[in-house]
Amino acid sequence: MHPHIIRLYEVIETTTKIFIVTEYAASGDLFDYIVQKRRLKEDEARKLFQQIISGVEYCHRCMVVHRDLKPENLLLDSNFNVKIADFGFSNIMRDGHFLKTSCGSPNYAAPEIVSGKLYAGPEVDAWSCGVILYALLSGTLPFEDESFHNLYKKIKASNIKTNRHLSAGARDLISRIIVVDPMKRLTIPEIRQHPWFQAHLPIYLAVPRPDTTQQAKKVDEEILQEVVRMGFEKNHLVESLRNRVQNEGTVAYYLLLDNRFGVPSGNLGAEFQETMETTSFNPPNPIEAAAPGVGHSLPGYTDNQAMDLRSPERKWALGLQSGGQPFQIMMEVLKALQAINVRWKNIGHYNMKCRWLPSFIPGLNNNHYFGDDESTVIENSGVTKSPNVVKFQLQVMYFFVCLRKSGVFGLKCMIDDGQLYKTEEEKYVVDVQRLEGPQFLFLDVCAALHSFNTSGPFSWN
Repeated sequence: MHPHIIRLYEVIETTTKIFIVTEYAASGDLFDYIVQKRRLKEDEARKLFQQIISGVEYCHRCMVVHRDLKPENLLLDSNFNVKIADFGFSNIMRDGHFLKTSCGSPNYAAPEIVSGKLYAGPEVDAWSCGVILYALLSGTLPFEDESFHNLYKKIKASNIKTNRHLSAGARDLISRIIVVDPMKRLTIPEIRQHPWFQAHLPIYLAVPRPDTTQQAKKVDEEILQEVVRMGFEKNHLVESLRNRVQNEGTVAYYLLLDNRFGVPSGNLGAEFQETMETTSFNPPNPIEAAAPGVGHSLPGYTDNQAMDLRSPERKWALGLQSGGQPFQIMMEVLKALQAINVRWKNIGHYNMKCRWLPSFIPGLNNNHYFGDDESTVIENSGVTKSPNVVKFQLQVMYFFVCLRKSGVFGLKCMIDDGQLYKTEEEKYVVDVQRLEGPQFLFLDVCAALHSFNTSGPFSWN
């Protein structure tokens, strides 16, 4: 539900086909538009790029990564506004989990994708946006070759030359996005803050989109009556709209609504425009954006710059801070598990399956690392039975300090020695999360980590 993402109205499934009814993009795709114009003037390219970034940022807020952003998948409506389409390679992002599928179009794919490395998601979309911006302004692609092998080498080297006709701001922005190291690459929020991007930024793109789930529950009475006159029962229609149920009545409602208000309001209608006109702009609290209803409960933040601390003596951080390397940090975590008689098994990147033994059981391999073959105990009688254990699962993540002076959360991404958040401070934070299992046992793990902090590499927050 965003003015620059193609609107999905209905999905009709038959025994042989699936029909997807979407918003009509009358002006074709951005690729043909660039070919027709050869290259775009900066003001027009900036307008389209602002719309693209706004749509991509909204996808990421909804925990969706596109993974195939390219001009062919950016449609244009009758007013030549961007509509991001073709989510065939998209995926859902989950905290603590990385994606690994190499997909998308090679010319627009990030180095970590063509190299087969793990990636979080937003950083690969940011790279693709940088390539698209280059194409908008130059009429060519930064990386081209008939041989896939040579193309991949060029992408990994990332040696691009921007045309001299571009302004200094455009060249600077491109050079900061098309960066091989995802930790040094601009994030989508950082792209939004770049001076070249901020120029002539429309008011409806200058602020975050409202909560579309709540907006969708607000019913336009005039449109509602129009749909009722078509023969739909009013109470059932209202209930379907508030519960976001897809049926013929709701499809008719949204078609009429979108047709009336158009872009940029989209299906959010005049309510969103009224909000823009009657409220002053304050940057959002990033913690509130990440966890609605939580941000205002944390002290120490100003309204206009959420992450600036009122008192320089009072600093907030998440998790366990450490100046040690990930290997040292992980050793401390394992020592804490060992101290409370917990065994573990790595089941994935940064995920551990653990089990707690009240005491060491005779006949059971008492190494703290356990495998699949240790699910039973052999007693003297020769009878096999499950040991008296409590199982739970932990997730351990490494990342830099999450609270940034710029007022936004960093981009989670992957490097060789751990999972990190991109921030300005060169310090690790350890986040241990309980995915499942007893809460009190998890608190014992935290207490054990706390006790190691007195002599270990951590500082407790």
